[in-house]
Amino acid sequence: MAVVTSRPGAGARGLLRPAGRHSAARCVALCLAGTAATGAGLLLPAALGRALDTLLAGGSATGWVLCCTGLVLLAAVLDAAETVLAGTVDARTTAWLRHRVSGHLLALGPRAVTRFGSGDLVARVVGNAAQAGTAPGARATLLAACAGPAGGVVALVLIDPWLAAVLVTGAPVLALLLLALARDTAQCAAGYQRAQGRIASALAEAVAGHRTIRAAGTADRETARILRPLPELAREGHRMWRVQGRAAGQAVAVAPLLQLGVVAVAGVLLARHRLSVGEVLAAARYAVLATGVGVLVGQLSGLARARAAATRLADVLARQAPTHGSRPLPPGPGRLQLRGVTARLGSRTVLDGVDLDVPGGTTLAVVGRSGTGKSLLAALAGRLADPDAGDVLLDGVPLRDLTHRDLRRAVAYAFARPALLGTTVEDTLALGLPSPAPDRVREAARTAHADDFVRRLPHGYATPCADAPLSGGEAQRLGLARAFAHGGRLLILDDALSSLDTVTEHRVTRALSARLRGTRLVVAHRPATAARADAVAWLDGGRVRAVGSHAQLWGDAEYRAVFGDGGRA
Repeated sequence: MAVVTSRPGAGARGLLRPAGRHSAARCVALCLAGTAATGAGLLLPAALGRALDTLLAGGSATGWVLCCTGLVLLAAVLDAAETVLAGTVDARTTAWLRHRVSGHLLALGPRAVTRFGSGDLVARVVGNAAQAGTAPGARATLLAACAGPAGGVVALVLIDPWLAAVLVTGAPVLALLLLALARDTAQCAAGYQRAQGRIASALAEAVAGHRTIRAAGTADRETARILRPLPELAREGHRMWRVQGRAAGQAVAVAPLLQLGVVAVAGVLLARHRLSVGEVLAAARYAVLATGVGVLVGQLSGLARARAAATRLADVLARQAPTHGSRPLPPGPGRLQLRGVTARLGSRTVLDGVDLDVPGGTTLAVVGRSGTGKSLLAALAGRLADPDAGDVLLDGVPLRDLTHRDLRRAVAYAFARPALLGTTVEDTLALGLPSPAPDRVREAARTAHADDFVRRLPHGYATPCADAPLSGGEAQRLGLARAFAHGGRLLILDDALSSLDTVTEHRVTRALSARLRGTRLVVAHRPATAARADAVAWLDGGRVRAVGSHAQLWGDAEYRAVFGDGGRA
């Protein structure tokens, strides 16, 4: 599946634009509040200057003092509103980004994990989304932050153009400093976030394999492997701080010189009686505001980090998710057909031109040695994955042409290690049902022989999944019960009986035909499971070597070898 790419930064812009529109009203309010606070700060030096001139002239400055007090209070209120609005915008944007990326990941399916790794995806959805979520608010406050220097220059022009002329001479230097800061910060942030993703990915792998690590006694070695990117993380973090520190230091070195220049010219103009004492005071304050790039340094750094994080999210969204058709599923018995199906994992062809025809209402067992593509075929049969070539049809309709609703209602799955999603056990069994009925859920549990042990749980079907200690076989039976409750025309069991004891497996497979309607596709590893199917498809070398009953195929020594030396008919 190809990645849709463009020039660097284009993906981040394409993601941040709709993210900004999601909170557009609040961003506008944030920008207005910040600009108004900046405006109050710009008016304050002028009011203070007027108050000083009035006092020096022997007049009453009460009105100007009250005006200054009002401007200070107004600035405080606006700053508080700006803080609240910034937090709200960041939270809303982060939630929107996480919702969009999470939904896209679920639409992508297993290929997303194959491409990025589960730990790296968690780092992107949790950490990078939170960082990228600050971008709209940062842009809104950046406009307000730019209003301070711009307003300071305008105020100096109004006091005397020579004051602004002194300041403008250093403007190009400050602009170059800010541009270099934004560029270097973006590079550092990207490297830092990539290292975070590698650490998260290695940690997720270790957590998933913790039993193997403990059994092998390799905890120290795994810890070292997880933390291997840590020096790079530290290097990029230190580099980021050095970039910001250097930019701030350079700005601090330039800004005081410009401020001194403005004050010196203002002193000359005062001596020539072109300025008053109050105007000199105001000019000194406006020079500080006009050269106050410290706020801009922080804003640009935050925006650069947010854009780098958005680029990592855009990489995920650039992976094209499968699309669904508009054809409804016609009435039918659940006939499944694979026509010339070829599927690859990376550069390896796992299934090569597979043809299968499973009549409606029958059970087909799929057998083969490890690595022959049984689970991949099961994924293709219910469109958890798409073939690289060929078609998969259900009752004569290609799966890709079906509506998403009809496809998911028609196909039910059970897996070797089911993910038990839901608040309670009953929620887990009813997952995906549009209108779950308790009687239907309990009947499915009885069919999967899960009802007895569920009733022994502390609160029965109302037991929280996190508080339900389950063995591998019990978890598998809950997964089977969930598939049975779902129903549909096609039931696919991908090694979903592997942890059951022989007696329970016999009872469950007998119930498949006796109680459940529709077509069954069963990935089988035991000869007894294959023997109870209506037909067996024998995969070998990426192709269907033979299709027949288990008894017919058992005469082939190579078929018997698929089940190992202990296999019995």
